[in-house]
Amino acid sequence: MEEEVQEEVPEPRLVLVFSGKRKSGKDHITELLQERLGPGVSCIVRLSAPLKQQFAQDHGLDLSLLLGAGPYKEQYRSEMILWGEEQRRRDPGFFCRLATNGATQPVWLVSDARRSTDITWFKTQFPTQTRTIRVSASDETRRSRGWSYIAGVDDAESECGLDSVLDWDWIISNEGDAAELETQLRPVIDLALKEPDQTTLTRRL
Repeated sequence: MEEEVQEEVPEPRLVLVFSGKRKSGKDHITELLQERLGPGVSCIVRLSAPLKQQFAQDHGLDLSLLLGAGPYKEQYRSEMILWGEEQRRRDPGFFCRLATNGATQPVWLVSDARRSTDITWFKTQFPTQTRTIRVSASDETRRSRGWSYIAGVDDAESECGLDSVLDWDWIISNEGDAAELETQLRPVIDLALKEPDQTTLTRRL
């Protein structure tokens, strides 16, 4: 039997882990950053993507609609949260590993950390590269983006699991002012574009 060869790829130079409430604008900000940095430099890592893919497969649902921001996803959100919690109880790093499997760009934009185990996994795997960013927006601003309180969702760990964290590397206020947002993101962009040193670490896929 031939021995399986594991591919070695460069480790990320920088891992930016984003957290925030629903409709705070995490996806908008990570997409904006990728635009600024370019797809050759950065990739967006969505921890919810493998969760939704497996959930859709197990329940016979439309994955493309689950990945969107419309009412279809909201219809199944509570059930999906409970299902995801069960998978994490078995293996806290399960979705993090799946989500990062194909990531080869030097800068990772992790768009949706929701639990302390998410942050712990990245800080453990990439201790010198990981920075954490909290995206905040007022309830009024979030309502203008379509948010409304849902029991079982907005009081669940997936929304509240990181509320007590205080040591974020950056806190970004996203109230809809584009110029102000650009100003706040400038240090993040500068760090992401900083020339790396000559040491290249590798990881196994």
